[in-house]
Amino acid sequence: MATIHRFEDLEIWQLAFHQTKDFDLLVETTPLAKDYELRNQMNASSGSVMDCIAEGFERSGNSEFKNMLVIAKGSNGEFRSQLYRCLNRKHIIQENFNELYLKNDMLGRKIMTFIQYLQKTEYKGQRYKKEESSNQPQTSNLKPQTK
Repeated sequence: MATIHRFEDLEIWQLAFHQTKDFDLLVETTPLAKDYELRNQMNASSGSVMDCIAEGFERSGNSEFKNMLVIAKGSNGEFRSQLYRCLNRKHIIQENFNELYLKNDMLGRKIMTFIQYLQKTEYKGQRYKKEESSNQPQTSNLKPQTK
């Protein structure tokens, strides 16, 4: 896997960002705009997905990143559940639901795949890089001082 230097380069963050854009379009074009409670919940859960991915990445340690990805995956599931409420309240039609559901499901699967990758890798994260190198035995060939 290539080294990623910015969270914006992660495919899962990009997909989460597009999910929030799709949600914003939904608010602009459907009766969801007037269902303030559901709209605000969906805004929070969709935003949480991308924000947790970004926060986990920026913590620079795989353990913290994995924990934040688990939270992101949970928020993604929360958003998917809220899509059902949108459909049930007739804020969206079945076709819109199906499209958003498939994108959301794919994002959830990709987050899980990335979590599994991080569990298998031995790299602990940028935050531990100095620590790992400083744990190496130090040797020197100092000559004894003589008078």
